[in-house]
Amino acid sequence: MSVDTPPLQRAAVLGGPGVRLDAEQVRAFVAERLRAEDLDGRSVCVVVPDGTRSCPLPLLLDAVHGALHGRVSRLTVLIALGTHAAMGERELAAHLGYDEGRLAERYPGTTVLNHAWWDPDTFASVGMVGAERVAELSGGLLRQEVDVRLNRAVVEHDVALVVGPVFPHEVVGFSGGNKYFFPGVAGAEIIDLSHWLGALITSAEIIGTRGITPVRALINEAAQLIPARRLALCLVVESGTGALHAAAYGTPEDAWAAAADVSAETHVRYLDAPVRRVLSVMPEKYQDIWTAAKGFYKLEPVVADGGEVILYAPHVTRISEMHPEIEEIGYHCRDWFTGQWDRFEHLHWGVLAHSTHLRGAGTWDPQHGERCRVTVTLATGIPEDVVRAANLNHLDPAAVDLDAYRADPDTFVVPQAGEVLYRLRSS
Repeated sequence: MSVDTPPLQRAAVLGGPGVRLDAEQVRAFVAERLRAEDLDGRSVCVVVPDGTRSCPLPLLLDAVHGALHGRVSRLTVLIALGTHAAMGERELAAHLGYDEGRLAERYPGTTVLNHAWWDPDTFASVGMVGAERVAELSGGLLRQEVDVRLNRAVVEHDVALVVGPVFPHEVVGFSGGNKYFFPGVAGAEIIDLSHWLGALITSAEIIGTRGITPVRALINEAAQLIPARRLALCLVVESGTGALHAAAYGTPEDAWAAAADVSAETHVRYLDAPVRRVLSVMPEKYQDIWTAAKGFYKLEPVVADGGEVILYAPHVTRISEMHPEIEEIGYHCRDWFTGQWDRFEHLHWGVLAHSTHLRGAGTWDPQHGERCRVTVTLATGIPEDVVRAANLNHLDPAAVDLDAYRADPDTFVVPQAGEVLYRLRSS
C-alpha cells in the first residue's frame, strides 16, 4: 500500500500525548481560533459525530456556539451518521448537552439535523471524480468515476466546520478531518467506492497507517469539490472517558494531520507476542454488530494464526438494523468476494467491505473454499441461528465468566474495546 508523506503541519495545536486539557483551556482555544476567522454574517454548518465516538461534544459545541452566536447569519449542527441509525431527541439531547426538548434555550439560533442518508432529497451533487483519477489515487485497484453527492446542508452554507475526534480507523488509516464529509454526510456512491478500496487493501493493512493512505487521498480529492469553505477542529480523546489530550484547528487536512500524529501515540498500544484469544468487551454505545465490529478491527493484528476474537456485547440484538442485507451475505474474507465478483458486484460495496473487515484475513478458491486466519465469535443477544447463518461462531453471553477469562493466560481481555488499536511490537 503506497502512502504519501503528509505536508508540514500548519494547524494550531493545543495539548499532546499524555496531556489532559481542562475545559477552560479548550474554550479559550476555540474562542481564539474562531474569533480570528472572517465569519461575521456567514452561514456555518458544524459537522459532528454521532454517539458511536467518544467525544466531549457538549463542551465543544458550547465553545463553538459561544464563539459564533450573534456573529453568523445561520448555524446548523449536522450529525455525521454515515449510514448509521438516526439519533432521536433523547439521544441528541444527551449527545449535545441540552435538556430534552429545550435545544433553543441551550443553543439559541441553532438547528440540529440528522444526516438523512436514506432520503434522496438529502443530497446535492458537487461534481465527479473521474475514472482515471480514481485509478491514480487508488494505485490501480479501482478504475471508475464516482458522483460525489453530499448533504445539502453542507453545500448550502458558506462554511463547513468539522468538529470531531481522530482514532485509528479500519478503512482510512486514521479517522477525522474530511472523513466527516465522506462518508459522514455523503451519498452511497463515494461511500461504497471508498470503503471497497479500503477492503481491497484490507483492514489489517490500513488500520492505524499514518500519512495519506489511498482512501484518505480519495476522500481529500472529493472534499476539494465542496463549495463551502472547509475548517476543522480535530480532537484526540481519551477513549471511554471523553477527556481531551489535544485539539488541532485549521483546514481539515492540516488539523487532521496534527491530530493523527497525537492519536498514533495515544491510541495505539503494543504487545510483544501474539495472543491466542481476545475477549473484546464492547461498550453500549455500539448498538449493533455494524458498529461493535470495531472490537475485532482493533484487535485482529495481535491475534495468532488460528486464534479467536470474541465480541462480548450482551446488549446487542441485531447484526445491523440499517443494513439487514449483511445477514444474507454473511461475513467473509476479501478473496471470497473478489474470487466470485460476478455474484456480488451488484450489491452495495460498503456492505461487502463491512463483511470483509469483520471476517479478517483469509483466502478463497474454488477447490479449497474459504480459509480464514482467525475465528470470530459473537457473545451477544443475537439468536444463534442468525449468527451461524452469517458465517460467525456463537457463544452464549451468559456463559462468559469475565474473571475466568482474565485469569486465563491464553486470553487477552480488552475492556471498552473499539477505539484503541493493538499491534505487535515486531510489526
